[in-house]
Amino acid sequence: MLLNLHVKNFAIIDEVDVTFKDNLNILTGETGAGKSIIIGSVNVALGGKISKDIIRKGADYALVELLFQIEDEHTLKVLSDMDLPAEDGQVIISRRIMNNKSICKINGQSVTAGILKEVAGLLIDIHGQHEHQSLLYKEKHLEIVDRFAKNTLGDLKKQLEAEYKEYITLRNKLSELKIDEDKRLREISFLEYEINEIKTAALKTGEDEILSAEYKKLSNAKIIAEGLNNVYDWMSYQITDSAGDNIGRSVKQLMKLTEYDDSLSGLYNQIIDIETLVNDFNRDLSEYTADMNNHEDDLSLTEQRLNLINHLKSKYGSTLEDILKYCDNSEDKLSQYNNYEETMAALAKQLELKENKLKELSGKLSSIRKEKAAELTAKMREALIDLNFIDVKFEMVFNEIGHFTAGGIDDAEFLISTNPGEEIKPLSKVASGGELSRVMLAIKSVLADKDEIETLIFDEIDVGVSGRTAQKVSEKLSMIAGTHQVLCITHLPQIAAMADSHYIIEKTTDGITTKTSIRNLKEKESIDEIARILGGAVITETVMQSAKEMKELAKTTKKY
Repeated sequence: MLLNLHVKNFAIIDEVDVTFKDNLNILTGETGAGKSIIIGSVNVALGGKISKDIIRKGADYALVELLFQIEDEHTLKVLSDMDLPAEDGQVIISRRIMNNKSICKINGQSVTAGILKEVAGLLIDIHGQHEHQSLLYKEKHLEIVDRFAKNTLGDLKKQLEAEYKEYITLRNKLSELKIDEDKRLREISFLEYEINEIKTAALKTGEDEILSAEYKKLSNAKIIAEGLNNVYDWMSYQITDSAGDNIGRSVKQLMKLTEYDDSLSGLYNQIIDIETLVNDFNRDLSEYTADMNNHEDDLSLTEQRLNLINHLKSKYGSTLEDILKYCDNSEDKLSQYNNYEETMAALAKQLELKENKLKELSGKLSSIRKEKAAELTAKMREALIDLNFIDVKFEMVFNEIGHFTAGGIDDAEFLISTNPGEEIKPLSKVASGGELSRVMLAIKSVLADKDEIETLIFDEIDVGVSGRTAQKVSEKLSMIAGTHQVLCITHLPQIAAMADSHYIIEKTTDGITTKTSIRNLKEKESIDEIARILGGAVITETVMQSAKEMKELAKTTKKY
């Protein structure tokens, strides 16, 4: 569940820190007070899009932090597998926004927006103001069935997706190889030329790096030779006061002095070792310089080889490994063209086997969907009756797309009839905005029994709802809150009365700046807020009494 929300410098919010509780948390407030901004901050913290004006005017950054307490073992295991363990079951998600850039962290560890969204999907389900509009698109309907059936489906969808990917690869390969005889012969000739060009070069992995270093050396051979000659002069015995000359004289001097003092023999031996090292150095230096004599010929050969390699790189790949891989692939393709009939027959057979596998998996997926859709629609009818659809029919019709997809072969759609004697029709053609809101709430309530997600947020689920229907919606929200933590923004007194924890969102201004704040209401304050929603500008004693009665009625309605 969501324990705490901390927001700073976010839109018109200066700083807000609020602790939420179990069951049903209701948020109310005047229009424009910033209720949707509170939910918007949660969305942003969970990886949502960032608008240009998200940072409060005059601030350098915006910050949103969410603290979750996780009880579900499966969720804890998934987080641990992602190397994001929840210490004592707690997860802290934060997002700092600076000039349209943001830093996302989970338990202090920086993560990508993709990982943030993946984790968010485990912790919270947010129903935005316009999410019910997604029910107008039947692609959403199949997604709802799959979510309802996820425990039965297991890894079937992943398996189907992997098989479909292989099927597409095979189909593309078969299509690519399917050419007429003249083109096949031209392809054979071209492939043979390319393979021969690469093989004739007799490339060796890493030789381009060796050649580049050699070319660098040889192209600067004159500078190197001049420098080495200077070094040789300084180190040899040919020039007076050179290192070699001075070391030689030092050897002679120390040899004489040892005749007078035996303790100098140690120094004498050291100078002999130095002289030996210098002689070895001069000999190696002389040999290296001698090898530079033929640098022009070596440079020409190295340059030619490098030019050949760079030419092949320009045609077949940026590295020698790429070129050799291209050659291997070309040889495979050449073999396929030389054995065209056998290759095409083998690919056609593989494609047939893959199609049969897809048909089998798609059939299994379709059967499970139809079985679970029947169960889902039955539960949906019960939920819709609870939401004041008195005589409702709710079904799902299945058709086949006619071709394979990564998601199967089903084309499915919800059908509904909300009045007696009315023909059942596609949901998108029948339901009004208020009806769609209730249908979505019914879906959420049915899915809540299947989901491990502990926290549900509803942003104005009461759109287009009033009267007795509003009471039914409040009861349904309360029912969901019996097994989940629910946060709900509402304008309806019936829903506000059902709150286990009631929060008011208020906007204040000093004439210069505007601030949004949120606070938890006590019992009497909650009744006053319900009265405000009921009565508007003028709150009479009758309105106050109605608010109290609503609150008392809500307490007797709750099942927990």
